[in-house]
Amino acid sequence: MGRTFFVGGNWKCNGTSEEIKKIVATLNAGQVPSQDVVEVVVSPPYVFLPLVKNELRSDFHVAAQNCWVKKGGAFTGEVSADMLVNLGIPWVILGHSERRAILGESNEFVGDKVAYALSQGLRVIACVGETLEQRESGSTMDVVAAQTKAIAERVKDWSNVVVAYEPVWAIGTGKVATPAQAQEVHAELRKWLQANVSAEVAASTRIIYGGSVSGANCKELAGQPDVDGFLVGGASLKPEFIDIIKAAEVKKGA
Repeated sequence: MGRTFFVGGNWKCNGTSEEIKKIVATLNAGQVPSQDVVEVVVSPPYVFLPLVKNELRSDFHVAAQNCWVKKGGAFTGEVSADMLVNLGIPWVILGHSERRAILGESNEFVGDKVAYALSQGLRVIACVGETLEQRESGSTMDVVAAQTKAIAERVKDWSNVVVAYEPVWAIGTGKVATPAQAQEVHAELRKWLQANVSAEVAASTRIIYGGSVSGANCKELAGQPDVDGFLVGGASLKPEFIDIIKAAEVKKGA
């Protein structure tokens, strides 16, 4: 069985309940490939998780955008993995570059979060990626390998992990890694998993691309052999998200 194409929509800190209902209505009306061709997960802000979970079509799933590093308790403002499980939320995004950069989440902290979320039964979209300075200095793979290593050191079972490669310089900037640039890092990441985890994990783990994915560039990106899907930001709030989901057909035809 090949790797099922995966499309995640990260809604970030956006939306009112009216706007969210409109987005959900658009998704519910969309004609998309079946679940054996593409797995779709959308990630609204915490406060809208129950609304989206209740209203969203059953073949799409819901993710939180973050969760706390361990069990709940005296951690004001945090939401624990246990609470997400209790709400019936199956997925969580962890280690997004915005949290790494703005909130100072270290590789080790993200690794601990991934391990705890998995231990509670959540499935994890784990984000890695380099800044523009790091790319220009030629250290892309060193950075991405260190971020992945912090997860690999804490995780034994990779069956519930999707790795999202998001070059920070391409997020929300309109700059996109070329398909060749994306493929190069995805292939290197897979090679790293093979050398440092196992050949089986390298072959089965989905590595998805994030960074200004749009209806215009998604098919060419999807055509790369090691690009197993997308984590979509701004475009996931728009009707073109349906077109991005349909890019999974490129893989089916390959």
